[in-house]
Amino acid sequence: MAYTVLVVDDEAVIRTRLKGYFSKEGYRVLEAANGEDMWQQLALAHVDLIMLDINLPGTDGLSLTRELRSRSEVGIILVSGRDETVDRIVGLEMGADDYVTKPFELRELLVRVKNLLWRISLVAKAKQQAASAMDDGDDRIEFDDYVLELGSRKLCCGEEVIKLTKAEFELLVAFALHPRQVLSRERLMQQTSHRSEDANDRTIDVIIRRLRNKLSAELFVTVHGEGYLFAASVRD
Repeated sequence: MAYTVLVVDDEAVIRTRLKGYFSKEGYRVLEAANGEDMWQQLALAHVDLIMLDINLPGTDGLSLTRELRSRSEVGIILVSGRDETVDRIVGLEMGADDYVTKPFELRELLVRVKNLLWRISLVAKAKQQAASAMDDGDDRIEFDDYVLELGSRKLCCGEEVIKLTKAEFELLVAFALHPRQVLSRERLMQQTSHRSEDANDRTIDVIIRRLRNKLSAELFVTVHGEGYLFAASVRD
């Protein structure tokens, strides 16, 4: 089944160009000239990825990104005519997955779209794997003195409830589902919804450092040059 891409840009020439190119590549392409049109399209059809121009009339692309991310996990690639670092940072902080600057090379944009959709599919598979465990009547994973409750997204150690951010919870689930296996930073990134970060940076390192501070640090073993290993004995 073809992926559906929604192009949101007030310039008709750009919409036509992107629609023609991605249609030839096998994608179903929808168009919107502004935020209002975008919401109408989203109400009518399932959309896998949105190419969203920042400088839209009315509600701008950054505000739309924040609202989109609060409602769904649809893939978002921001498009801007300005190559400003602050725009890129703000866009990613708002929840965008990627950021491109006009004028862009269509082949490069195609690669970015393919990579993002691939990462989204891997995250979905990981969630399905966790959901499958819950459907089997087993919605908790036990390791050492901890109990990870998938349904309520809680981590308990005895009577203590350890608060986890969304990224920390997702990463801990990924580890618990693959105990005593070396997982690369890239693979760990693919298991979380923090897709906006480049797997080459230290985002995963930061999240693991936070987990080490909240749990037993010895659970997360650094395998130099390869990634991390979850050293716990998991009882699911």
